[in-house]
Amino acid sequence: MNIYHIPKIKHVESGNFFLLAGPCAIEGEEMAMRIAEKLVGITEKLEIPFVFKGSFKKANRSRIDSFSGIGDEKALKILRKVSESFGVPTVTDIHTNEDAMMAAEYVDVLQIPAFLVRQTDLVVAAANTGKVVNLKKGQFMSPESMKHAVQKVLDCQNENVMVTDRGTMFGYQDMIVDFRGIPTMQNYATTVLDVTHSLQQPNQTAGVTGGRPDMIETVAKAGIAVGVDGIFIETHFDPANAKSDGANMLHLDYFESLMTKLVAIRKTVNSF
Repeated sequence: MNIYHIPKIKHVESGNFFLLAGPCAIEGEEMAMRIAEKLVGITEKLEIPFVFKGSFKKANRSRIDSFSGIGDEKALKILRKVSESFGVPTVTDIHTNEDAMMAAEYVDVLQIPAFLVRQTDLVVAAANTGKVVNLKKGQFMSPESMKHAVQKVLDCQNENVMVTDRGTMFGYQDMIVDFRGIPTMQNYATTVLDVTHSLQQPNQTAGVTGGRPDMIETVAKAGIAVGVDGIFIETHFDPANAKSDGANMLHLDYFESLMTKLVAIRKTVNSF
């Protein structure tokens, strides 16, 4: 998929990677607009094609008392406001077939969570909306197996599909990125590296997922060096108090510095 097929994504000639970034979940309008404004400014300055990310609800929580959302329609309307206010495309997760049609009215890219990427009905429902479909690679799946998930979208006469590596389970409470999988999956579709989810430490005894944000720069640099098409990073201006996945987010204050380094690495790689 040519990323410029994503509605509203800005076409640049810099040879840069593209970026999916934003908070894990939409917690409210003010926080979403604040994060979006900062990210738009950074990506325009560095000529990085940008898609704003925010989950309108979180259905795959470890505990029943974990934050799941502020209301489906309310969160989706905030995503639409971000898109209209800043002229950028948006992406959100879906979890049910009904979510696909509902979310497609508000966002440009529908994302299939890693735990659900083998759910044929869900993938087909997303593909049939005609929207761009982002398939997160299951933590339990090989890169080679993602060709079948991609084919499900293509079989629905929707060629706008990309895949995202978000790490592979390494024991019970850790994730690891196998960078050999990036060129493998690029044989099937445009490929993104989800840096922050790849650094999760799931299944903690407290029922709250941990993470290694100190390794974000390391994993992101490696992904750019091996030629990934896009980077996915969750960010927040107050990760410690974020309502979802704060333990593995990048603080918004550090975002421009990291992007500047990644752009420099991409330019070096492109020079060979």
